[in-house]
Formats: sequence, structure tokens, C-alpha cells
Amino acid sequence: MNKFTHIDNSGDAKMVNVGEKVDSARFAKARALVFLPKNVMEELKSLDFQTKKGSVFQTAIIAGIMGAKKTPELIPLCHPLSLNQINVEITYKDDLIEIICSAALSGKTGVEMEALTGASIAALTIYDMCKAMSHQIVIKEIELLEKTGGKNDYIKKG
Repeated sequence: MNKFTHIDNSGDAKMVNVGEKVDSARFAKARALVFLPKNVMEELKSLDFQTKKGSVFQTAIIAGIMGAKKTPELIPLCHPLSLNQINVEITYKDDLIEIICSAALSGKTGVEMEALTGASIAALTIYDMCKAMSHQIVIKEIELLEKTGGKNDYIKKG
């Protein structure tokens, strides 16, 4: 079993020391799924995803980028990172909206938390933009799809 890196020998929380690590190219991609009731999706499609609050997808993309950049302010033990790239893509099919957030940098620690945070914040923004039509919106399957750079690479299978 892997040791938890954010807990010291006394069981207290700690921020990992990355000072000795060498900079390397790092990339992560995460996904969030948002399920909308059929009537809400039909209404959004008929409006070209424009609401009184503005464009649902464009607002969610900007929020996802902002969320990724704010990750160390939201998650206590994350390092502040100088991100080179954040990309948020949103697609839909039937009653499902898929958000893919990717983040990249050259640094001493990875960007998977930034990608996960970006996808999560974009999903929450879609909920916020659509909640007037229904509270039966479900956000689920926020997950890491890929991480490269650092000690271990990861690509989700299936």
C-alpha cells in the first residue's frame, strides 16, 4: 500500500516538500458528467444553450479555467502552480453533458488536482446556470482520465 504523502509520521497534515524534485513536463486530463432531465436538455437545445444568465457552455468553460487556477486556494495542501495551459471542452449527447478539463505545466509537481477542480467547477456552473429549470440535475463521475510526468503515469482503462 502506498504511503499517504500529505500525512507526517505523527499523523498530522503536511504539504509535500517538492524542493528537491526536478522540473518536468506534466499533463492531466479529468472528466465530469452532468445529467440533465430530458425536458431541460430539450429546452437548452432549443435555446442554443443560451439562458437569461448567458451562454451555459461558455460560462462553464470560463469557470472551469478559473477553478483550475484557484485550486491551491480551494484544496489546502495543493501547491500553487504556474500553469502553462488549461483547456475545458464541453460536449453533449441525449441527457448527458461531458466536461473534459486538461492542464499542463513544466514543474516539480503534477496538475491532476487542477484538472479535476476545473472539471468540477465547470459542472457546478452548469448546475447553477440550469437550476431554475430543475433541481434534478445530477453531477457524477468526476474522475482522472490521464496523468503524465512525475513518478507515475496513469491512463484510465476502458
